[in-house]
Amino acid sequence: MQYQHLTYEVRQGIAFIGFGKFETKSMTTLTKETLLELKLAVDELKKNSSQLKGACFFSHKKDVFLAGVDVTIINSLTSEAEAANGAEQGQLIYNLIEDLPFPTAALVDGVCLGGGLELSLACKKIFVSDSPRTVLGLPEVMLGVLPGFGGTYRLPRKIGLAEALPLILTGKQVKGRNAVKLGLAEVMLPAERMLELAPTYLLKPTKKKKFTLEQTLKQTMSQNFVTRKIIFQKAREQVLKESKGFYPSPLKILEVIENGFSKSREKYLRLEAEAFGFLSQTEESKNLQHIFFMTDKSKKLENKDQLPDVSRAAVLGAGVMGGGIAWLLADNDQAPLMKDINQAGLELGLKQASANFGAALKRKRINEDEFNRKMRSINPLTTFEGFKGVDLVIEAVVENMEVKKKVFADCEKEVRENCLITSNTSSLSVTEMCSNLKDSSRFAGLHFFNPVHKMPLVEIIRHPKVSQKTIDTLYKWALDVKKTPIVVNDGPGFLVNRILAPYLNEAAFLLKEGVSIEDLDQAALNFGMPMGPCRLMDEIGIDVCDKVGKIMQAGLGARAIANDLSHQMVDKKILGKKNQKGFYLYDEKGKSIGINDEVLSLLPKETSKMDEMTIQMRLILPMINEASYCLADKIVEDASTIDMGVIYGLGFPPFKGGLLKYADHEGLDRLVEAMEDFSTVSLERYKVSPLLKELASQGKFFYHR
Repeated sequence: MQYQHLTYEVRQGIAFIGFGKFETKSMTTLTKETLLELKLAVDELKKNSSQLKGACFFSHKKDVFLAGVDVTIINSLTSEAEAANGAEQGQLIYNLIEDLPFPTAALVDGVCLGGGLELSLACKKIFVSDSPRTVLGLPEVMLGVLPGFGGTYRLPRKIGLAEALPLILTGKQVKGRNAVKLGLAEVMLPAERMLELAPTYLLKPTKKKKFTLEQTLKQTMSQNFVTRKIIFQKAREQVLKESKGFYPSPLKILEVIENGFSKSREKYLRLEAEAFGFLSQTEESKNLQHIFFMTDKSKKLENKDQLPDVSRAAVLGAGVMGGGIAWLLADNDQAPLMKDINQAGLELGLKQASANFGAALKRKRINEDEFNRKMRSINPLTTFEGFKGVDLVIEAVVENMEVKKKVFADCEKEVRENCLITSNTSSLSVTEMCSNLKDSSRFAGLHFFNPVHKMPLVEIIRHPKVSQKTIDTLYKWALDVKKTPIVVNDGPGFLVNRILAPYLNEAAFLLKEGVSIEDLDQAALNFGMPMGPCRLMDEIGIDVCDKVGKIMQAGLGARAIANDLSHQMVDKKILGKKNQKGFYLYDEKGKSIGINDEVLSLLPKETSKMDEMTIQMRLILPMINEASYCLADKIVEDASTIDMGVIYGLGFPPFKGGLLKYADHEGLDRLVEAMEDFSTVSLERYKVSPLLKELASQGKFFYHR
């Protein structure tokens, strides 16, 4: 028959079923049409089984086998029954593959995720290529669902329960070489000769995998009922510790695997399909899917191929932040120059980069050779030597306007005319910063979040004279170094810090009203924030919070009047984690060792018990209000950019879908009413923005603007 979404060819008695030849997207996915044709192909394999020696599933696209089921399919499911039925249809196809009476193999070269790995597990063998881009995983948990095509059934049976659970519960991806070590793949083959060599390895008798002593013990223990109970109990404890119970999918995954462990394939897969149906309709899953589509859209740049490549960059100013940026450049093979005015600054920057690479080495994400090569690629300098050869300069000196202006005036003389010049400023006006440059069209803000190696977001900040080509080139570069970029216009605090400021400011006012540090931080944690506001201020630095608070007040007026608590703390040299005393005290390793009594002396002696929801609303409502001002002031154009910023820059709980997605869900009219009630606390801070009031009065939403 004629296939339109995959290829089917028989060579020397072996059938080759290929994906991706007709796919226009960069990532090959399983669409409804592809799944229908896959069913026809498998029926053809079954029909001709007496004439076939075996079958291989492969991809025509380099670096991608199958990136899973198209997420739009999951997003389109409108009921539990429809979703469960969809999972059952996929299970049926994969069961047919598993039951084929001859050897089958998945030839995995590149990305093999979700439904792609589930298909591979249905084959009798998995071959992986030696490409560094070959990764295997089941990331469905990140969409709030579970693998629905038999993944939770087959993976534990392939590699053992103890090894499989962490992969299914976290969505962690395994590189090709590690897949062989795990027993997930049978053999590693050269990428360029995979199709040629596959038949030989397909028809070879499967050798019994030699497991390490540790793996053998884990396999044996998982077969024991009592030990299995302990494994599930420990896994459940770990899930609750990490997710705090906000995400239903990991717990449902454990429930399915535990309840179905001894059941037949048919009964087990029914449990899996039902669980997929249930999870697909939860609010958490819908919100995580919303984030997936936002993030996916942010990775697309229409004119990417017409833009210049940024292959080498330099950092001006070392220290902790500069060292973090140098690490990012070195990790992406951009051989960075790192300039500072003295050796001490350079040593601090190199120490930070080394610590980041050291952590990756410890987790076996890089080997020792890679560690040494990447560290050697960072060139520390006290002069501008070599700057003529860079495409991008990222300034990371002290947050002082006059110092930055002087640095840029010096830098402009030392770089090529087409070199982009950027500032990693967190709060200063980029418009003013570039006022003395001869060519300000190639200048923009490039705000990283600390720590650089952990925080995915980077704000690209426009000003009136910057060229669109500069913005687009920086956007492309940010994607190339695996960051999540958003483009924002210049303004006090840009986007993320502008929305963060009222959250931290309100926290200080609550403390001054008698709310305890413990109650305040716990309320934020129970809302889903990654850390409480007091802990966050310690991480940022109390002096930085004080400085940014003044900038916000100067730029935004009465609604941003800063509480004086941070100023009082700075006067007492209480600076946060950087000097081991903030709201909390810290030991030399940065571990918290309790509340700081010095801070308590600045707060009311009598604490007031405020209910948790009131604390949460006092913290979150000013953020929503300021976000609506950001839209009205055209700092950004749409709600999704704001939500990208707060999720990837602040850690706003993903299961809520983002700040403005959460606001829409709660109902803007209810939020306006709550803000008006809180206006008795402060008329200025809780004055509803005109845009928010307008949307609420018209029954509209941020996402319908």
